[in-house]
Amino acid sequence: MSEPNTEPAAKLDRHGHVGVLTLNRPQALNAVNADLAIAAGAALEEAEADPEIRAVVLAGAGRAFCAGADLKELAAGRRIDDRDHPEWGFAGIVRHWISKPTIAAANGFAMGGGTEILLACDLAVIDETASLGLPEVKRGLLAAAGGVIRMQRQIPFKIALETMLTGEPMSAARAYELGLVNRVAPAGTTLEVALALAGTIAANAPLSVAWSKRVAHTTYGMGSDWEPEVWQVNAEAAKVIFSSMDAMEGPRAFAEKRTPAWQGQ
Repeated sequence: MSEPNTEPAAKLDRHGHVGVLTLNRPQALNAVNADLAIAAGAALEEAEADPEIRAVVLAGAGRAFCAGADLKELAAGRRIDDRDHPEWGFAGIVRHWISKPTIAAANGFAMGGGTEILLACDLAVIDETASLGLPEVKRGLLAAAGGVIRMQRQIPFKIALETMLTGEPMSAARAYELGLVNRVAPAGTTLEVALALAGTIAANAPLSVAWSKRVAHTTYGMGSDWEPEVWQVNAEAAKVIFSSMDAMEGPRAFAEKRTPAWQGQ
């Protein structure tokens, strides 16, 4: 059985228009068991449904971001997923689409499943002392929670293959150099840096942000940017955005030299 704990295995807090989803098993380096997967998936759903939340930061309690799957649970033959929502994937996160931007705040250990959660997020901030990687091959396993799919889409193919096939860790500086993360935070400040980045996003028109994310993800694998199918996706988004109340509010606020009052519609 899971260890007794009065704290939820993942929790959602609000910082203005930013939701912070904290993986909350610090005594296990936030390794993913069923409790965490269920709680994290539910927290993402809650953030998606809350109109006041415009961006979501994923963080880890304690000194780690996420140590991946809870191998003790697996060794005991226990499930580590949310049996009611298998479509959400590992940790209730890696296949769980939400319309709002997600930002990983990798404050510490983030190998294996921790890296896969980071890869699933739209943006990423990493502590300068942390490292990433997919060590599954060293244990006879497969980075099946998106690692072997997403790594090669986010950094050069040969570098991605080296990361997957050697199982060796990648430093924060190298991850930034390759474009795998957006910011390298001074030691101990990862959440603050991620919140600042999320705050910049959350200050923008939420409908515009959501559709920008959707178009980017939808068209990423569609081939040439000259293809008509790509432009059709773009046109559908533009139709929604340019007929919205926020599209009228933005130029009006600019002309009146004031902060826009976004309605998200």
